[in-house]
This record gives sequence, structure tokens and C-alpha cells, in this order.
Amino acid sequence: MLDRQKLEAVLSKRFPGSKYDQIAAAANAIMGLDDEWEEVVDAGEAARGEKDAIECRVLRRRVPV
Repeated sequence: MLDRQKLEAVLSKRFPGSKYDQIAAAANAIMGLDDEWEEVVDAGEAARGEKDAIECRVLRRRVPV
């Protein structure tokens, strides 16, 4: 589960100068991914434990039933 405040902090740092409504809209979109996307591969698994580890996930859209 994503923490919305952490997500907004990351987005603010990644996109300096963005307005709060833009950050909030991006956070809403990312928070909503759980419903329609599923994780296929956790490609960041190999990078864990390294000094500058990066987490990377591969997602695919779920087929509506």
C-alpha cells in the first residue's frame, strides 16, 4: 500500500515548481492504479541490498471481467 504523503513528497521533489493541484492529481492517478493494474514482475529484487538500490516494477492492465 502506498502512503499518499510520501508519494506527494517524492512527486514534489521529482517535479520541482509544480503546483499542488498537479501533484495531487498525479498522486490520485498513482493511488488508483491498484484497481486496474497488477504486478507482473518485481524487477527491483536483484537491486536490493546494494548501496544505490532502485525498485522497479512491471505492471499490466487487468482484463475487465
